[in-house]
Amino acid sequence: MGKEEVKELKYRGRFGQTFIYLGKLFRLFILQSDWKVLPMSAIIAAMVSMAIGKGLFVSMEGTFQAAFALACVCIWNGFFNSIQSICRERAIIKREHRSGLHVTSYILAHLIYQMFLCALQAAITIAVCSQMGVAYPKAGVLGGDFMTEYFITLFLITYAADVLALMISAIVHTPMAAMTVMPFMLIVQLVFAGFFTLPDMLNDVSDLMVSRWGVQGLCVLADYNNLPATVVWNKLVESGKNIEAGGVTVKDIMAIAEKEGYRDEILEKLGESNRRDDFAATEENLMACWGHLILFVIVFSVVTIVFLEFIDRDKR
Repeated sequence: MGKEEVKELKYRGRFGQTFIYLGKLFRLFILQSDWKVLPMSAIIAAMVSMAIGKGLFVSMEGTFQAAFALACVCIWNGFFNSIQSICRERAIIKREHRSGLHVTSYILAHLIYQMFLCALQAAITIAVCSQMGVAYPKAGVLGGDFMTEYFITLFLITYAADVLALMISAIVHTPMAAMTVMPFMLIVQLVFAGFFTLPDMLNDVSDLMVSRWGVQGLCVLADYNNLPATVVWNKLVESGKNIEAGGVTVKDIMAIAEKEGYRDEILEKLGESNRRDDFAATEENLMACWGHLILFVIVFSVVTIVFLEFIDRDKR
């Protein structure tokens, strides 16, 4: 920030300072190529779509895997957006804080700017997945348009991860330290996303993770409990030709069942054992996901402000 802007901070209130910093961030977006996070988001979304897109909204297993992968994409985008945002200009912040900078204004500007980035990334992810052949449902859980609820969910996952990274950037003191912490935090989010089977004593830890509520939100929107479970059927069809009894193979029996119209009924029965109450397509479940993600944003923001308020005491 130039000398004129620093001088101007002394005479601006919190609201005015917010717009000064917001203007600076958007200039950096253009002049320092911070916009590069957007094509990167498109590339990541395309890669994930190629891997899991065919199963999303089609089967229980495919949707669960795809929800986990999409949550990972959102968290990666959020982390990469802001992990160095504060620590890379820590010395400048300290100097300007002594010259009249309001920390709340500085953080609010970052929150608005990061909200802009996350909204674009969520929209890009949806558009790329659509171009890669993902078929989206039409009706949402809340009775409105599915795409609106889907966008809000992807945005909140990305934004919550983004503000978590912003908090880390405020706690650590160097960009190198931030980039060292980021992979560890990413692994923690992945392990406790609810995708892997963990010891009972660790299950409650997942409630503190952005990833856990992200996966749940996506499965709720996909109406997970009413999707067919196809893995067992497909495996039996694939390997059933090698299992024979009385001259008839399992594959032959399944072919007869499919011809007689029993396939859908069998898949429904197989899916009943995989149903989860927290994945039911209800307004209560979706709002719980959104509520937790919004709460994370608030808590991470407050912690970020608290740490920066004491930046003058930092002697390192």
